[in-house]
Amino acid sequence: MSVTTAVTYFVYPTAGALARAMAEQILDAAQIAVAARGIARIAISGGNTPRRTFELLADPGEPFASAIPWDKLDLFWVDERCVPPDDKDSNYRMTREALLEKVAIDPARVFRIEGELEPEEAAARYESAIRNRFRLEGAQLPTFDLVALGMGPDGHTASLFPHTDGLHELSRIAIANHVPQKETWRVTLTSPVINQGRKVIFLIGGADKAEVLSEVLSSKYDPETWPSQLIRPGTGQLLLLLDTAAAAKLPPPDASGRGQLEIER
Repeated sequence: MSVTTAVTYFVYPTAGALARAMAEQILDAAQIAVAARGIARIAISGGNTPRRTFELLADPGEPFASAIPWDKLDLFWVDERCVPPDDKDSNYRMTREALLEKVAIDPARVFRIEGELEPEEAAARYESAIRNRFRLEGAQLPTFDLVALGMGPDGHTASLFPHTDGLHELSRIAIANHVPQKETWRVTLTSPVINQGRKVIFLIGGADKAEVLSEVLSSKYDPETWPSQLIRPGTGQLLLLLDTAAAAKLPPPDASGRGQLEIER
């Protein structure tokens, strides 16, 4: 039996507008979560496109830094490279430099992946930290208020790369995933955890993403080839925030920049 997933996307004319749209989504998710449950739990990704968003969130000249309830926000990462926290490739380091050092967030609310450890140990410790913070029991999975994702030119998201073992993990929260095409290990949240999010957002910019985005959305369900197809929130909301170049092969949005697709899997 096929399942239909509604995918809503918004297209922005510049990288700056795209970054601002993501900042607004983070602010909105945090405020809604705190109003509803007294706490906001957000999982973020690394990369150049999120960096622009983090810089906006930290800019004292913008409205975000003072409006986000930092004292009630728990920050997690979707994935991390297996490198020390001061390494140039560390997602944590990028976030620390662009955001964490500049806003009033309690370090005890920052739950980084310890990429300097052996991959399996780093994944186990991260899963344990999430279980403890969310007070999970048994096979329960965490529900993040917002999960922010990117998409690579090969169709990967988080650190779920094509033809890797991590694509098949259904019970764990965080895993060590060997990525032979990059000759490395990564630690990543699993697809069931991502799909449990109340709001899941892909932030995608650049012409090199246009073809793969079209394939992910329109081709036959084949997550071995296109891992981003695994992301289908069960009860949450799936949004794509795109720049004009990344959206080039999708149906044109309406005058407000909004488009929608119905995908059957």
